[in-house]
This record gives sequence, C-alpha cells and structure tokens, in this order.
Amino acid sequence: MSDGPILVVDDEPYNLAVLSRILEPEYKLVFARNGADALSAASKHNPRLILLDIQMPDMDGYEVCKALKANSSTNNIPVIFVTTLTDSGNEEMGFEVGCVDYLSKPVIPSLAHARVRTHLSLVQVSQLEKSHRDAIFMLGEAGHFNDDDTGDHIWRMAAYSSLLAKEFGWKEQDVESLGFAAPMHDTGKIGIPDAILRKPGKLDDNEWQTMRRHCEYGQQILSKSNAPIFVLAGEVAMYHHEKWNGSGYPESLSGAKIPESARIVAIADVFDALTTARPYKQPWTPERAFQEIQNGAGHHFDPGLVTCFLDIKPKILEIMMQWNS
Repeated sequence: MSDGPILVVDDEPYNLAVLSRILEPEYKLVFARNGADALSAASKHNPRLILLDIQMPDMDGYEVCKALKANSSTNNIPVIFVTTLTDSGNEEMGFEVGCVDYLSKPVIPSLAHARVRTHLSLVQVSQLEKSHRDAIFMLGEAGHFNDDDTGDHIWRMAAYSSLLAKEFGWKEQDVESLGFAAPMHDTGKIGIPDAILRKPGKLDDNEWQTMRRHCEYGQQILSKSNAPIFVLAGEVAMYHHEKWNGSGYPESLSGAKIPESARIVAIADVFDALTTARPYKQPWTPERAFQEIQNGAGHHFDPGLVTCFLDIKPKILEIMMQWNS
C-alpha cells in the first residue's frame, strides 16, 4: 500500500480537477466518478489513501466507505471524506462508517496537503509496526526452531511476563513492549549447535559453556536494530539467566543491577518451563511450580517480583488454561 496511488472519488469533473491540481505534482492519483467505480478502483490499484465525496448518485460516500471496510482487501485503506456537508451529525455518521478525517469544499490547498501528509504518515507508522511484529514473531520462533521447547512456550511466557509487569506497576506502553520483547529472549539459540540443543541427557561442562553463550548471541543479533522494542529484547536476551544472588550468567550480576525486564522474564520463563512437558521430564503441577518460584526468592529471583507473582496466581492460571485449551 505504501507505493500505491491516492484514489480521488467525486461525480463532478470540476472537483476532480481541483484536487488533481492540488495534489498531482506530489502524488500519483487515480480517479473514479461513482461508487461502483470507486470500489473497483480500490481493488485494482490498492491505493494508500482515498479522498471520497459523500453526495453522489446511486451509491453515496457512506455506502462506499461501508463496502470498503467490509472487504478484507480494502478495509485498512484510510478514507477522508471531501464534502460540503458540515453538520456534526453527518461527521458523526462518517466516523461511524470508518472514515479517518474530513475535508470541506471548497478545498483549501494547504489544508488538503496537510491532511494527506498526516494520514500517509500514519499509514507508514502502522506498516512499520506490523513489520516489527512480523520480525518479532520470526525471531521468537527461530530461537526455538531446533530445540525441544514447544512453540507455545515463548508466547505463553510472554503473556506471564506482561501480566507480572502490569501488576508490578509498569506503564501500559512498557507492558506492551515487554510482551513483544519477551518472546525473543532465546533468539541466541540460533547460534548453538543442534547436537547440544537436542541432547536428551545432561550437558557436560564444555557443552554447558557453549549453551550459555546463547545470551550473548541473542544480544548481538538484536542489537543490530536501535528500535526501542529490539533494544529491550536485547536486554532481556542478555540478562534473563542472571540470578538475584549473583550466581547466574553471563555477567554474574546481582540484585537491582539486573535489568528489571530480565528479572520479570526470568520468573515467567522458569515457571513455564517447569509446568511444560519436555522429552526429559513430565510437567510439574502449577502448585509445585509456584512453590519452586517461592523457594527461589532472594536467591534466583527478585523477592519483590516473586511476591507479586504469587499474589496473581489466579490470573497466571487463567493464562495457562487459555493456552492449554
């Protein structure tokens, strides 16, 4: 959609000419003079924005907008109504059927440019966010492609992480970011040999040293991007195996020196691993796993986070049931 034209729809040739003079020096335009042609043009040209007249014969702008939003191939295209109608009830109806903005006739060139630029920028931001989500999904899955974890593990533990962060007082936007970052915590396993990842028995000392490198590998991979979500993911990947008492790896950090994001993910990761079946073990019961988390307070885990985690047992169990159903 980012390279598509702007579709201009109006039954009056004069109005099409006005918008053409205003926008065509900067944007590629395609035109339609009625509702049916507008729907056909939207499907054919995949426009990135539609400027849509309301008062047209046969099918008015509201009906066209409804039809666009009902079609999965066109429902994400932003629609700006261009109209002489100024009544607030008409505007309310327009937003109800899915438009994003209004331009009043006669169209003021500077205002038309400003509105078009604003909404095209929003489209670009939305597409960038989708690209980030796609990359997150792929990196999360890649980190577990060759080991014995099930695919559900990374998304379930991410849900636990988000819930714990929220209950611990994180802001909503930060909670959402951690939910995206947590699935990438084991991205560095891409760099670990299959023979180690898939070994059914206990790792020897050399194998264990190699396995521990996945934290650094993950941080190195994720640090290739300076987008905040990947910066956070790199932090989580690097430090989620540190322990509160300093006995973890890779840097033997202790206490509050361990980033809080990694301390949260550590609890969620261990809890999910304990309650999930593996080739080498049966799943623990939730109560046994909760007890293990409690036993690790002040040693493996941040004691304040453990208290919070235990306080939200019912919500944790609800997530578990949703994913296991």
